Amino acid sequence: MRIRPAVAVVFGVTALSVSVPPATAHAASPAASSDTTFSKVVVNGGKDIVLDLTTRKTVTLTWTATDPDGVLASWAYLWHGPNTDDADGYLPSYLSSGACTVSPTDRTTSTCKVSFVVDPARALHRNTLAGTWNVLAGAQDATDDWTEIDVAGTAQVKRSATVTVNASPEPVTKGRTITVTGKLTRANWESRTYTGYAAQPVQLQFREKGSTTYTTLKTVTSSGSGALKTTTKARTDGYFRFVFAGSGTTGPSTAAGDFVDVR
Repeated sequence: MRIRPAVAVVFGVTALSVSVPPATAHAASPAASSDTTFSKVVVNGGKDIVLDLTTRKTVTLTWTATDPDGVLASWAYLWHGPNTDDADGYLPSYLSSGACTVSPTDRTTSTCKVSFVVDPARALHRNTLAGTWNVLAGAQDATDDWTEIDVAGTAQVKRSATVTVNASPEPVTKGRTITVTGKLTRANWESRTYTGYAAQPVQLQFREKGSTTYTTLKTVTSSGSGALKTTTKARTDGYFRFVFAGSGTTGPSTAAGDFVDVR
């Protein structure tokens, strides 16, 4: 926790929320106690932030700031690294304004929201940025006390993945062997390409023609290049697909079903 003295910035009533640039957020502070607390910190609706190489994504961050003296202003942003002083990434990477609303029944509580756009081509240049990010939340109360909590919440920022599938031969005689191949790749933020994702469990699933439900047949492990290969017996017409559930640094991916005509 940080408690900071007021600076020469004047905020209006609790209707305004401003995310503070890293330089301000890292300012030194005297030892003090504070009654400001932060709760209900939610990033991206509680879902992982999965990013490819170029697609911009709008992320919403919501939280509640509470102080017995009332909250004059509040801000929050994401940071990555061992601590805030040595952080190697910030989201958003620019000043972003949001809004706080005072509870009509409790003047000590403000509900806040800020939305910002993440551009992976600009903000993400190292694959090590994939994983857990922390939420810094701060507030200024009505008596001009400033408080910041370095880890008020967390969010998962992940690299997007793609998986392909091809089942052959087509058509195939019932009872014969079908070979199913594919490849699992993920966004490489350093090379700006998709590269193979090795040693990952991927499910082979099958959906019979006329059905809407896929059944898992087996789990295949991707090779060093991300390649997938397995075999199964031809029993009836239907669709084969590979499904990757995702990992701590990479989002999930499901291949479109590949139809095989069994005769």
